[in-house]
Amino acid sequence: MADTTLSSGTPETAEPEGTGEPGFFRVLLARRSVQVSLVVFLAIAILCLFASLVAPANPDAMSVRMRLQGPSAAHWFGTDAFGRDVLSRLLYAGRSSLSIGLSVAILSSLLGVAIGLTAGFFSRLDWPFSRMIDAMMAFPDILLALSLVAIFGGTLTNVVIALSIVYAPRVARIVRASTMVIREMPYVEAARALGTRTWRIMITHALRNIVSPILVQATFIFAYAMLAEAGLSFLGIGVDPETPTWGIMVNEGRQYLDTAIYLILFPGVAISLSVLTLQIVGDALRDALDPHLAKEA
Repeated sequence: MADTTLSSGTPETAEPEGTGEPGFFRVLLARRSVQVSLVVFLAIAILCLFASLVAPANPDAMSVRMRLQGPSAAHWFGTDAFGRDVLSRLLYAGRSSLSIGLSVAILSSLLGVAIGLTAGFFSRLDWPFSRMIDAMMAFPDILLALSLVAIFGGTLTNVVIALSIVYAPRVARIVRASTMVIREMPYVEAARALGTRTWRIMITHALRNIVSPILVQATFIFAYAMLAEAGLSFLGIGVDPETPTWGIMVNEGRQYLDTAIYLILFPGVAISLSVLTLQIVGDALRDALDPHLAKEA
């Protein structure tokens, strides 16, 4: 009989080719639309971040002689009613709009996580926190934001705080529901039996297991906040006009809709592209972080 073993005496075995489960980035970038969206959003963010290097002119430089000039070789996106270069203002305004969206996403996630974990772990606080979340979510986002900005005042910081309060209940509701499931798990009961402090269980066991839905929700809030800020600025109740944002540019250009439509066209396209690409990337991120959807990819 032929010897089926190697010279060392151990049977020859084949190396496994893999587990068969797709990786995170493979699922995230599986669709061409996601790849394009990610490239477009990163390009917008990078251009706005380095506006001081790529902007063709000073965004605040005025020229009465050059006012309301259409797109040309000298001014690619034209000039506004004060003769300022629209492209330069668009890039600098993007800094403010993107920073508002990112700040709201981070702050609302922190507030939502704190409220959701507390409500999910402490039964006595669950009822009042849940009713507060339900009451806030009963109001349309834009109306609640309008009320809060009217109370706090129209500064960049106050707009971020107001929008964070508006969107924090979205995160809190998700965190609370997930926490109530996790707190009944055997490993949490074992940790309690070993005398582990509640705050340590909340961070080590609960928070670590709900990072994925928090990240996905934060991505959507990023887009919602940019859109809400644009709406507030368009209504004249948002950020101080001295701080340019895409919404303020649309508000300033609406009175010239008949003669200089490009004044609202370019900031409107910037808002639409940013929000749309963020939504597409958020959907892909949800699919990539969901193990059931990842296996189907």
